[in-house]
Amino acid sequence: MNKKRVRIVYLLLLILLSGIMFATSTYAWFTVNRIVYVDTLNVKIEAQGGIEISVDGSDWKSMINSDDLNSASATYLSSVNQLPLKMEPVSTGGEVENGRLKMFYGIATSNSSGEYVLSSVRDVESANNEDGKFIAMDIFLKVDNGGKLYLTSDSGATYNGDRTPGIENAIRFAFLVEGTVPTGTNVGTIQALNGALENDVYIWEVNYDVHSDTAIRNAEDVYGIRVGNSGNNRIVYDGVRSDIDIQDNVKLGEATASNYPNYFKTVDVDYATVSGFSNNQEIFELSSGITKIRVYIWLEGQDVDCENYSAVGNIDFKFQFSTNP
Repeated sequence: MNKKRVRIVYLLLLILLSGIMFATSTYAWFTVNRIVYVDTLNVKIEAQGGIEISVDGSDWKSMINSDDLNSASATYLSSVNQLPLKMEPVSTGGEVENGRLKMFYGIATSNSSGEYVLSSVRDVESANNEDGKFIAMDIFLKVDNGGKLYLTSDSGATYNGDRTPGIENAIRFAFLVEGTVPTGTNVGTIQALNGALENDVYIWEVNYDVHSDTAIRNAEDVYGIRVGNSGNNRIVYDGVRSDIDIQDNVKLGEATASNYPNYFKTVDVDYATVSGFSNNQEIFELSSGITKIRVYIWLEGQDVDCENYSAVGNIDFKFQFSTNP
């Protein structure tokens, strides 16, 4: 009888310890038992240094915001601007199809052995989709004289709250240059520009040098990468490039291009900035005339900062274009 009681006590302790381990573990992507979104409060885009900006290629301003982008379809009938109320993790290898960035929505679930595995499905943006998982929008820039285009230090993703859970460190921006035409071109031709290829994609990683405490544990537990809270080098990561079936049993810690080249691709980050960067960041050459740019903003699920305990918050997105280095 005493031996039986001892076995029961050991069993209860084992169950308790297992519960603690699952409660304190963190994973890239958000697992199904957590809140899986962040609130998006504001998107603001400014232009300076002789640049004019528009949401439809005809009405030019020095600044546009979320309201302008949401109402663009009134004068830009074919616009596909997606500014969702919430954001969820997606991933991309930076590949393009029909002028659009190929994005994949991923879910981390446990398999029969209790290990977390990744499945994904292609997610295509649609116009005015408040239930979308990432931001996608068209903007138009007009300059009289071509030259280098910069992002000012006022640009980036900022957490809007009393604490910083770290989700702002998993944000990515991408600029797809769809084409340039001379000033005075018919507005229908301007709006129809859709020629971006992979060489026309520019991915920007923000806040690459800082990580929260839970992201630090996530990096080591899942990927075997040791990082600190600040002053870190950029972590190279592999984005999703195709659908992944849960039956493929792709474990989170093995979700790399070296293990699964058909599912993942090492992401070519064109420029990365530290938290609170102070110098203007060159992004690409802007030709004279009118250039259509498709902008994406998303939570990168393959980033070590995209983990359970960062899965809530309010983020402001702002970028300011300039011709001034």
